[in-house]
Amino acid sequence: MPPLQAYLLYLLTAMALLFLFTLIYLKLTPYDELKLLRAGETAPLLSLGGAVLGVTLALASSIMHNDSYPLFLLWAGIAMLIQLLLYVALTRLVPDLKRAIADNNTGMAGLLGMASLAVGILNAACLY
Repeated sequence: MPPLQAYLLYLLTAMALLFLFTLIYLKLTPYDELKLLRAGETAPLLSLGGAVLGVTLALASSIMHNDSYPLFLLWAGIAMLIQLLLYVALTRLVPDLKRAIADNNTGMAGLLGMASLAVGILNAACLY
C-alpha cells in the first residue's frame, strides 16, 4: 500500500475507533458528561479526558507496533476493552465514584482520569 494511503487508512481508522470508544464510554457512565461539561463542571473533563488520552496512547502504540492492519485492529480493540473494564472495576471498588463525578468532585474525577491514563500507558507499552 502506498505510504499516503496507509497513513490515511490508519489515521481515519484510529480516529473512528477513538470516537467509538468515547461514545461507548459516554453510554457506560450513568451521568451526562457533555451536559456537565456544558455547565462548566471540570470533574467530567478530568475523568473523560484521562480515558480518552489513555486509549489514544494505546491506539498509537498499536499503530506503531503492528505491521498489519488486522493486527492493529485486534490490539486496538483489546486496548479499548481494557480501558472500559478499568472504569467498571473502579466504580465497583469505589462505590461513590459515579456520584462524585456527577457532583463535580474533581479529586475523585482526577483519580479516575489518572488511573485511566496510567492503564493507557501500560496498555501502550504492552502492545507489540
